[in-house]
Amino acid sequence: MISIKFYGLGGQGVVTAGKLFSEAISLYEDKYAITVPAYGHERRGAPVNTSIIVDEKPVLINSFVYHPDIVLVMDSTIIDKGIDISQGIHENSILILNTEDVNVLNTYKKYNFKEIYYVDGTQIALKNIGRGIPNGSMLGAMAGTGLLTIESIEKTIRESFGEKAGEKNAKAAREAYERIKKM
Repeated sequence: MISIKFYGLGGQGVVTAGKLFSEAISLYEDKYAITVPAYGHERRGAPVNTSIIVDEKPVLINSFVYHPDIVLVMDSTIIDKGIDISQGIHENSILILNTEDVNVLNTYKKYNFKEIYYVDGTQIALKNIGRGIPNGSMLGAMAGTGLLTIESIEKTIRESFGEKAGEKNAKAAREAYERIKKM
């Protein structure tokens, strides 16, 4: 079983990313996944997180993730809003971070993740879709870790977002994937 936590701000597609990730795993990776979002009536820009559990056999628990194996951060300012992205991590936990800023990267290194993958998902999104919504590009970064294939992510994005938006977001996912693979 792999436990994952996505963190970000309202409007960045955190909940959608969790849903798409679970669909990609369930439909194209021959595994099972469950997604449990955590958000309320907050406005755009408020902290949001999504818990995902992936397994080889059916996931029979419907719970938040308290001890994540992987943490994905879509907005590096989330820690400035009082969110502890390291809560419950262990010695083998991995961080996937939306930044290419060395100062931000150094700040996140203090959390003692075993590995850190990073890419500027927001810039990739701006370049490919014309909006700073990094969910597609960060799903590509997720694929870059080897947990699932980029083809599964691309196919799920295209099917969910439709032809035009799907193609642009799939292209953003592929670009982030390629950058992560070069690390």
